[in-house]
Amino acid sequence: MSCLTVVPAEQPRTEFIRTSSLGLLAKRVLIDEAELTPKPGLVDRRGSGSHSDLSLDLMRHSAETLGPHFQLMADVAGQLPLGQLLRERLGAIGRDAEEEMYRATGGVNTHKGAIWAIGLLVAAASQGGASAPYQIARLAGDIARIADRWRPDSMTHGSVVRARYGISGAYAEARAGFPHVIDIGLPVLREARMNGKSERDSRLSALLYIMSTLNDTCVLYRSGLDGAGIVKDGAEAVLAAGGPGTVNGDRQLSQLDQDLVARNISPGGSADLLAATLFLDALESGEAEAGGTHTLHEDPYGTN
Repeated sequence: MSCLTVVPAEQPRTEFIRTSSLGLLAKRVLIDEAELTPKPGLVDRRGSGSHSDLSLDLMRHSAETLGPHFQLMADVAGQLPLGQLLRERLGAIGRDAEEEMYRATGGVNTHKGAIWAIGLLVAAASQGGASAPYQIARLAGDIARIADRWRPDSMTHGSVVRARYGISGAYAEARAGFPHVIDIGLPVLREARMNGKSERDSRLSALLYIMSTLNDTCVLYRSGLDGAGIVKDGAEAVLAAGGPGTVNGDRQLSQLDQDLVARNISPGGSADLLAATLFLDALESGEAEAGGTHTLHEDPYGTN
């Protein structure tokens, strides 16, 4: 894997976030993640990737549907202190959001993992006020570690993977304060920008670094340990070849995409964490007021 120089953790910020903008921003980053092209094995502007039941229009529609639910999480978190009541109110809103997602998509899971990850970050941003990513992620972890007594005791893909392989997924990532976002996604995104990469290639670089290190339960559930190895090794190969935006890196990226689609492998957990990365990046950049994220430049796929 190519070397990563970690940008030092930011110092506490004095700016504060308007909670009224958080639902709009959450919706925007989900759309931005879906539109980012070319992503290996994932839905983007070229097509459905490894998913026969998904499309870019469906992903956009799902994000639009979820926006008000994220805003309700922000509103509730702005009114309640950290504790059991807040955790259980957020859990109830999340379950309502999931039901609404399934109604809007005809039963297709478009953003279940994102409801959990982005929902926690939205709530933490509303609770804490300060926009420093590591503070928000740490508070999100505090919320995630509180037990929800009303959470249904149902089998999920994550629980299946945990039983099969002893590997925890989205819940453990959140309870740990989103290390793949704070320690990998954000530093890579910033370093790529500083090195002159386009916004598109910077985001793809962040995604690939996450893919190369994450035990993605979406991959493990569908493709097992062999599939997880293909994802990690393939992402490392793209980065070692120069990364997105280079001739050899783009060639490796295209090969990885072909490999994942041929094997029906989708790194959906990594995509959720990229969306979380974009969310925290936008908050720190002060872009929450407009509900936007960095504009994409020099994008041959037209993802502006």
